[in-house]
Amino acid sequence: MIPTLLAMVLMGAPPVTPVSLQCLVNAYPDHLEKADFTEESGWAVVWKDGTRMDWDDGETDKTYEEMLERPDLEDMMSIPYPLGELGRPLAPNEDPGRIRYEPFFRKMYGDNARAVGKKLARVEWLPDSGGKRLKAMSVNGVDKHLLAISTELEKLPRKLRKLASATSGPFNWRVIHGTKRLSVHSFAIALDVAVKQSDYWRWAKKDKSGKIPYRNRIPYTIAEVFERHGFIWGGKWYHYDTMHFEYRPELLDKRCAN
Repeated sequence: MIPTLLAMVLMGAPPVTPVSLQCLVNAYPDHLEKADFTEESGWAVVWKDGTRMDWDDGETDKTYEEMLERPDLEDMMSIPYPLGELGRPLAPNEDPGRIRYEPFFRKMYGDNARAVGKKLARVEWLPDSGGKRLKAMSVNGVDKHLLAISTELEKLPRKLRKLASATSGPFNWRVIHGTKRLSVHSFAIALDVAVKQSDYWRWAKKDKSGKIPYRNRIPYTIAEVFERHGFIWGGKWYHYDTMHFEYRPELLDKRCAN
Protein backbone atom coordinates (compact mmCIF):
# COMPACT_ATOMS: atom_id res chain seq x y z
CA MET A 1 0.00 0.00 0.00
CA ILE A 2 1.49 3.35 -0.95
CA PRO A 3 1.91 5.97 1.84
CA THR A 4 -0.66 8.39 0.40
CA LEU A 5 -3.33 5.71 0.29
CA LEU A 6 -2.46 4.56 3.80
CA ALA A 7 -2.76 8.13 5.08
CA MET A 8 -6.21 8.47 3.49
CA VAL A 9 -7.36 5.26 5.13
CA LEU A 10 -6.05 6.34 8.53
CA MET A 11 -7.89 9.64 8.18
CA GLY A 12 -11.09 7.81 7.31
CA ALA A 13 -11.26 9.18 3.77
CA PRO A 14 -12.42 6.69 1.12
CA PRO A 15 -9.57 5.90 -1.30
CA VAL A 16 -9.98 6.96 -4.90
CA THR A 17 -10.36 4.09 -7.36
CA PRO A 18 -7.35 3.82 -9.69
CA VAL A 19 -8.41 5.02 -13.13
CA SER A 20 -7.08 1.91 -14.89
CA LEU A 21 -8.97 -0.34 -12.48
CA GLN A 22 -12.20 1.52 -13.23
CA CYS A 23 -11.55 1.20 -16.97
CA LEU A 24 -11.28 -2.55 -16.52
CA VAL A 25 -14.51 -2.81 -14.53
CA ASN A 26 -16.43 -0.60 -16.96
CA ALA A 27 -15.32 -2.65 -19.97
CA TYR A 28 -17.05 -5.85 -18.82
CA PRO A 29 -20.38 -4.89 -17.23
CA ASP A 30 -21.89 -8.36 -17.72
CA HIS A 31 -19.22 -9.95 -15.55
CA LEU A 32 -17.65 -7.39 -13.22
CA GLU A 33 -19.65 -5.82 -10.41
CA LYS A 34 -17.30 -3.19 -9.04
CA ALA A 35 -13.87 -2.20 -7.81
CA ASP A 36 -13.62 -2.67 -4.06
CA PHE A 37 -11.08 -1.73 -1.40
CA THR A 38 -10.34 -3.32 1.97
CA GLU A 39 -7.61 -2.39 4.43
CA GLU A 40 -6.55 -6.02 4.62
CA SER A 41 -5.95 -6.72 0.93
CA GLY A 42 -6.19 -3.39 -0.89
CA TRP A 43 -8.00 -3.03 -4.21
CA ALA A 44 -9.79 -5.90 -5.94
CA VAL A 45 -12.14 -6.56 -8.82
CA VAL A 46 -15.43 -8.03 -7.65
CA TRP A 47 -17.15 -10.34 -10.13
CA LYS A 48 -20.91 -10.69 -10.44
CA ASP A 49 -20.71 -14.06 -8.66
CA GLY A 50 -18.94 -12.46 -5.69
CA THR A 51 -15.44 -13.63 -6.57
CA ARG A 52 -12.74 -11.16 -5.54
CA MET A 53 -9.65 -10.89 -7.73
CA ASP A 54 -6.76 -8.88 -6.33
CA TRP A 55 -5.66 -5.85 -8.30
CA ASP A 56 -2.10 -5.78 -6.94
CA ASP A 57 -0.01 -8.78 -5.90
CA GLY A 58 2.25 -6.62 -3.74
CA GLU A 59 5.35 -7.20 -5.85
CA THR A 60 7.17 -3.99 -6.70
CA ASP A 61 9.87 -3.18 -9.22
CA LYS A 62 9.10 -6.06 -11.57
CA THR A 63 11.03 -6.10 -14.80
CA TYR A 64 9.08 -6.17 -18.03
CA GLU A 65 9.82 -9.87 -18.47
CA GLU A 66 8.64 -10.57 -14.93
CA MET A 67 5.38 -8.76 -15.62
CA LEU A 68 4.88 -10.93 -18.70
CA GLU A 69 5.53 -14.14 -16.77
CA ARG A 70 3.77 -13.39 -13.47
CA PRO A 71 1.52 -10.34 -13.87
CA ASP A 72 -1.30 -9.05 -11.75
CA LEU A 73 -4.25 -7.02 -13.00
CA GLU A 74 -2.45 -3.77 -12.31
CA ASP A 75 0.45 -4.87 -14.52
CA MET A 76 -2.01 -5.84 -17.25
CA MET A 77 -3.32 -2.27 -17.36
CA SER A 78 0.02 -0.53 -16.85
CA ILE A 79 0.89 0.40 -20.45
CA PRO A 80 -1.48 2.87 -22.17
CA TYR A 81 -2.70 2.00 -25.65
CA PRO A 82 -1.93 4.71 -28.25
CA LEU A 83 -5.12 5.90 -29.95
CA GLY A 84 -5.09 6.97 -33.57
CA GLU A 85 -2.48 6.37 -36.21
CA LEU A 86 1.04 5.91 -34.88
CA GLY A 87 3.02 9.08 -35.33
CA ARG A 88 6.09 8.19 -33.28
CA PRO A 89 8.46 5.29 -32.67
CA LEU A 90 7.38 2.88 -29.96
CA ALA A 91 9.56 2.76 -26.87
CA PRO A 92 11.26 -0.53 -25.96
CA ASN A 93 8.73 -2.84 -24.27
CA GLU A 94 5.83 -0.50 -25.06
CA ASP A 95 3.39 -3.35 -25.61
CA PRO A 96 -0.09 -2.32 -24.41
CA GLY A 97 -2.15 -5.45 -23.88
CA ARG A 98 0.66 -7.95 -24.29
CA ILE A 99 0.83 -8.36 -20.50
CA ARG A 100 -2.17 -10.52 -19.57
CA TYR A 101 -3.35 -11.85 -16.22
CA GLU A 102 -4.38 -15.32 -17.34
CA PRO A 103 -6.78 -16.16 -14.46
CA PHE A 104 -8.91 -13.17 -15.55
CA PHE A 105 -9.38 -14.58 -19.05
CA ARG A 106 -9.88 -18.15 -17.85
CA LYS A 107 -12.68 -17.04 -15.56
CA MET A 108 -14.27 -14.83 -18.21
CA TYR A 109 -14.13 -17.18 -21.18
CA GLY A 110 -13.33 -20.71 -20.02
CA ASP A 111 -10.66 -22.65 -18.15
CA ASN A 112 -9.93 -25.18 -20.88
CA ALA A 113 -10.47 -25.81 -24.58
CA ARG A 114 -13.70 -27.72 -24.03
CA ALA A 115 -15.21 -24.98 -21.87
CA VAL A 116 -14.29 -22.32 -24.43
CA GLY A 117 -15.58 -24.46 -27.28
CA LYS A 118 -19.07 -24.51 -25.79
CA LYS A 119 -19.26 -20.72 -26.02
CA LEU A 120 -18.32 -20.28 -29.67
CA ALA A 121 -20.54 -18.79 -32.36
CA ARG A 122 -20.21 -18.70 -36.15
CA VAL A 123 -19.18 -15.53 -37.94
CA GLU A 124 -19.32 -15.06 -41.70
CA TRP A 125 -16.11 -13.13 -42.31
CA LEU A 126 -16.07 -10.87 -45.40
CA PRO A 127 -18.30 -13.29 -47.36
CA ASP A 128 -18.38 -10.99 -50.42
CA SER A 129 -14.60 -10.66 -50.55
CA GLY A 130 -13.39 -14.22 -50.33
CA GLY A 131 -13.49 -14.56 -46.58
CA LYS A 132 -14.52 -17.64 -44.65
CA ARG A 133 -16.70 -18.83 -41.79
CA LEU A 134 -15.08 -18.39 -38.37
CA LYS A 135 -15.85 -19.59 -34.86
CA ALA A 136 -15.48 -16.82 -32.29
CA MET A 137 -16.32 -16.26 -28.63
CA SER A 138 -19.94 -15.33 -27.93
CA VAL A 139 -19.20 -14.00 -24.41
CA ASN A 140 -19.11 -10.18 -24.38
CA GLY A 141 -20.53 -10.31 -27.90
CA VAL A 142 -17.09 -10.82 -29.43
CA ASP A 143 -18.69 -12.67 -32.34
CA LYS A 144 -21.10 -9.78 -32.92
CA HIS A 145 -18.27 -7.27 -32.84
CA LEU A 146 -16.41 -9.30 -35.47
CA LEU A 147 -19.52 -9.42 -37.63
CA ALA A 148 -19.82 -5.63 -37.38
CA ILE A 149 -16.14 -5.28 -38.29
CA SER A 150 -16.64 -7.56 -41.27
CA THR A 151 -19.57 -5.44 -42.45
CA GLU A 152 -17.49 -2.26 -42.24
CA LEU A 153 -14.47 -3.80 -43.94
CA GLU A 154 -16.69 -4.87 -46.86
CA LYS A 155 -17.19 -1.16 -47.60
CA LEU A 156 -13.45 -0.49 -48.05
CA PRO A 157 -11.69 -0.46 -51.44
CA ARG A 158 -11.25 -3.88 -53.02
CA LYS A 159 -7.51 -4.07 -52.29
CA LEU A 160 -8.09 -3.59 -48.55
CA ARG A 161 -11.03 -6.00 -48.49
CA LYS A 162 -8.92 -8.66 -50.14
CA LEU A 163 -6.13 -8.06 -47.65
CA ALA A 164 -8.44 -8.34 -44.65
CA SER A 165 -10.17 -11.45 -45.96
CA ALA A 166 -7.07 -13.61 -45.40
CA THR A 167 -7.45 -14.72 -41.77
CA SER A 168 -6.22 -17.23 -39.21
CA GLY A 169 -8.03 -18.10 -35.99
CA PRO A 170 -9.77 -17.02 -33.87
CA PHE A 171 -9.97 -20.24 -31.79
CA ASN A 172 -6.81 -22.20 -31.13
CA TRP A 173 -6.06 -23.40 -27.58
CA ARG A 174 -2.27 -23.08 -27.47
CA VAL A 175 0.65 -21.37 -25.78
CA ILE A 176 2.52 -18.43 -27.29
CA HIS A 177 5.58 -19.58 -29.23
CA GLY A 178 8.64 -19.76 -27.00
CA THR A 179 6.66 -19.35 -23.76
CA LYS A 180 4.39 -21.21 -21.36
CA ARG A 181 1.76 -18.46 -21.51
CA LEU A 182 -1.60 -19.11 -23.13
CA SER A 183 -2.31 -17.21 -26.33
CA VAL A 184 -5.54 -15.20 -26.31
CA HIS A 185 -6.49 -17.28 -29.35
CA SER A 186 -7.15 -19.94 -26.71
CA PHE A 187 -10.18 -17.87 -25.66
CA ALA A 188 -11.34 -17.18 -29.24
CA ILE A 189 -11.10 -13.41 -28.72
CA ALA A 190 -8.27 -12.78 -31.20
CA LEU A 191 -8.11 -12.79 -34.97
CA ASP A 192 -5.10 -12.72 -37.30
CA VAL A 193 -5.79 -10.70 -40.44
CA ALA A 194 -3.83 -10.06 -43.65
CA VAL A 195 -1.60 -12.98 -42.75
CA LYS A 196 0.35 -12.89 -46.04
CA GLN A 197 1.37 -9.28 -45.47
CA SER A 198 2.16 -9.48 -41.77
CA ASP A 199 5.33 -8.69 -39.86
CA TYR A 200 6.47 -10.15 -36.54
CA TRP A 201 9.17 -8.95 -34.17
CA ARG A 202 10.83 -12.38 -33.90
CA TRP A 203 11.53 -12.27 -37.65
CA ALA A 204 13.48 -9.00 -37.35
CA LYS A 205 17.16 -8.52 -36.61
CA LYS A 206 18.02 -6.01 -33.90
CA ASP A 207 19.86 -2.90 -35.00
CA LYS A 208 23.27 -1.84 -33.72
CA SER A 209 21.73 -0.25 -30.63
CA GLY A 210 19.97 -3.51 -29.71
CA LYS A 211 16.50 -2.25 -30.61
CA ILE A 212 13.97 -4.11 -32.74
CA PRO A 213 13.33 -2.14 -35.97
CA TYR A 214 9.62 -1.57 -36.52
CA ARG A 215 8.00 -2.93 -39.68
CA ASN A 216 4.37 -2.89 -40.79
CA ARG A 217 2.63 -3.37 -44.15
CA ILE A 218 -0.99 -3.35 -42.98
CA PRO A 219 -2.80 -0.02 -43.51
CA TYR A 220 -4.12 1.63 -40.38
CA THR A 221 -7.48 1.95 -42.16
CA ILE A 222 -8.05 -1.73 -41.35
CA ALA A 223 -6.82 -1.47 -37.76
CA GLU A 224 -9.01 1.56 -37.12
CA VAL A 225 -12.14 -0.47 -37.86
CA PHE A 226 -11.11 -3.10 -35.32
CA GLU A 227 -10.37 -0.46 -32.69
CA ARG A 228 -13.83 1.05 -33.03
CA HIS A 229 -15.24 -2.31 -31.93
CA GLY A 230 -12.99 -2.94 -28.93
CA PHE A 231 -10.01 -4.72 -30.52
CA ILE A 232 -6.43 -3.64 -29.95
CA TRP A 233 -3.79 -4.12 -32.65
CA GLY A 234 -0.44 -5.90 -32.32
CA GLY A 235 0.92 -3.37 -34.79
CA LYS A 236 1.01 -0.94 -31.86
CA TRP A 237 3.47 -3.03 -29.89
CA TYR A 238 7.24 -2.63 -29.72
CA HIS A 239 7.27 -6.44 -29.98
CA TYR A 240 4.97 -6.11 -32.97
CA ASP A 241 2.65 -8.72 -34.44
CA THR A 242 0.93 -6.75 -37.15
CA MET A 243 -1.66 -9.34 -38.17
CA HIS A 244 -2.90 -9.72 -34.58
CA PHE A 245 -6.09 -8.17 -33.18
CA GLU A 246 -7.63 -9.04 -29.82
CA TYR A 247 -10.74 -7.96 -27.94
CA ARG A 248 -9.53 -5.72 -25.09
CA PRO A 249 -12.01 -2.83 -24.72
CA GLU A 250 -10.57 -1.84 -21.34
CA LEU A 251 -7.43 -0.56 -23.07
CA LEU A 252 -9.35 1.56 -25.56
CA ASP A 253 -11.15 3.60 -22.90
CA LYS A 254 -9.94 7.18 -23.50
CA ARG A 255 -9.29 7.62 -19.78
CA CYS A 256 -6.68 4.85 -19.88
CA ALA A 257 -5.32 5.16 -23.43
CA ASN A 258 -3.13 7.92 -24.80
